[in-house]
Amino acid sequence: MKLNKIQIGFVSGALLLIVLLLLANTKLLPKKEEAPEAEHNHPGAAEFTKMVQAAVNSLSASEKATVQKLDEAIKSSTDKKLAFENMINMWDSLRNPSVAAYYMEQASEASPTESNWMETANRYYAATRFAKETERPLLFNKAMDCFTHVLELNPKNLEAKINLASCYVEGSPDPMKGIGMLREIEKTDSNNVNLQLNFAFFSERSGQWDKAIARFEKVLKIQPDFIEAYLHLADAYQQKGDKAKAIESLKKYVTLVDDVTIKTEVQDYINKLTTEETHVHRQ
Repeated sequence: MKLNKIQIGFVSGALLLIVLLLLANTKLLPKKEEAPEAEHNHPGAAEFTKMVQAAVNSLSASEKATVQKLDEAIKSSTDKKLAFENMINMWDSLRNPSVAAYYMEQASEASPTESNWMETANRYYAATRFAKETERPLLFNKAMDCFTHVLELNPKNLEAKINLASCYVEGSPDPMKGIGMLREIEKTDSNNVNLQLNFAFFSERSGQWDKAIARFEKVLKIQPDFIEAYLHLADAYQQKGDKAKAIESLKKYVTLVDDVTIKTEVQDYINKLTTEETHVHRQ
């Protein structure tokens, strides 16, 4: 099972970052950002207009022409869904998740379904992982606004509740509000993988390695095929200075992952850690 961009969470070890980015098939690129014409009544609308326009201005002449053509199709086409999909795919291919999310938001306003708003919210949330530090507050605000739209349509959408709470933890001045929301959810659904992952990621960020280990182990008990948890366990053990446990977790991961490139990358790292561990014991 592959992690999506949201589930990448907080990474600290270099190998963990490399492998999770390979799994997500995502590249970190210099940022171009958002917003053509009409502003919307959402947080940071004016700033987003500048960000999108900057992204458009940074394109090559041929790319600009394509975007302009797609924008005209959105305005004139009777099949708005397809027109928006084409524009979103264009920005996905340019590896600019923020602008892709912006157009997904426009598609949601044109067709305000729960699934559309959920995709928009998830796209904005995912984009926070790869944005400049100055852009992250705008993206978190957008994500929270869109998750709120989802919950207005369906108050029982648990994934939206969890991700909204996570946005509060990561991107708002009141992180404890988000933690409180997650703890309330845990009272009734402690075996939710996304919930446990978020707690684990927050423990990673704060350097609470024992708590992170316990959460990732619980994830594996709930969903054994979520093998990327072994990478996080290895990183947590290594941060604690327990290389033997880190190696054990990485070996387990290697036996389960299918991707040959990743398998080789991790095995090379296992060999490096094993050599270091052997050297320490000989001293």
